[in-house]
Order: sequence, then C-alpha cells, then structure tokens
Amino acid sequence: MRLLNLALDVPTNLLRQVAIMEDHEIEQGISQIRKLALTVIEEFTPLSDPDFGFNAESVEWVEGFIERERSRRDLRNGVPEGLVNTIGSFLGECIVAATGGEWEWSDEQKDWGLRFESGSMAFPFAKVWKQFTNGVEAGDSIGSFYRITIEYVAPGKLG
Repeated sequence: MRLLNLALDVPTNLLRQVAIMEDHEIEQGISQIRKLALTVIEEFTPLSDPDFGFNAESVEWVEGFIERERSRRDLRNGVPEGLVNTIGSFLGECIVAATGGEWEWSDEQKDWGLRFESGSMAFPFAKVWKQFTNGVEAGDSIGSFYRITIEYVAPGKLG
C-alpha cells in the first residue's frame, strides 16, 4: 500500500516544528497537510466504500484501520510518526469539511490545530497519535473526537 510507504517518508519537519513558524512555512505546512489528506482518499477508496471522502463514515473506517495497524505493529519502539501525520491530515480535513475550521500553527502546543469561528481549537494529529498509542479500548477514538469536535468544540459549546 502506497500510503504506508509514503507515510514513512513524510518530512515531519513540515508538519511539526519546535520553533515559531514564519508565514511561508505555515503556507507550506498547510499545503503539505492537504496533499497528505488527499493521499488517504486516493489510497483508501479502493479498499473501502466508493463514497470514501472527507466524511464521518470515512473517519470511522480509518479508526478501524488504526486499530488493525495497532494489532499488526510492535509499537514499543514508538508510533509511526509519518502515518500519524498522514492520518491526522485526513482527520483534520474531514473536520474542516464539516465545520469550516481553518488550519493554524499553535506556538503554545507546538502542533497544527484547527481554529473555529467560536475561537476554540482542536488538534487532530494529537488524537491520531493517542489512538495509535492507547487504542479505542482506552478511550482514544478518532471517531468520537470527530463527533465531539463537530458537535461541541467547533460551535463553542464546551466551557
């Protein structure tokens, strides 16, 4: 599967930085995120439903993919960062499609997040990493993250 090979080659420095990012780096990062998200659609459409796209059903399918990968991989040596970045890009773009949120670099979190009109933020890369690390059985589900983000975080119904 090209996605797994591509995910291993993702230049993580485009997606995760430790310093303040310049405007051109932010634009480059957002462009890379969108390309990675489209790669997920290209690679997973033949394996899943023909309606695979930036939608809730596809997020659920990818959640199952993560769980299958967790059972196949030895994660004691760490979570595959390229795969986290690729799937996190897809999850984020699904949330953008549902909410109109926008990608934003968070200097505080040192991570990409989605900023919503309400002022709230969500961090899809962190949730994908948590699901790879802990699994659905420990409460880390990208499906529930997607639903909670759309229903509560984006409209500012939390806190």
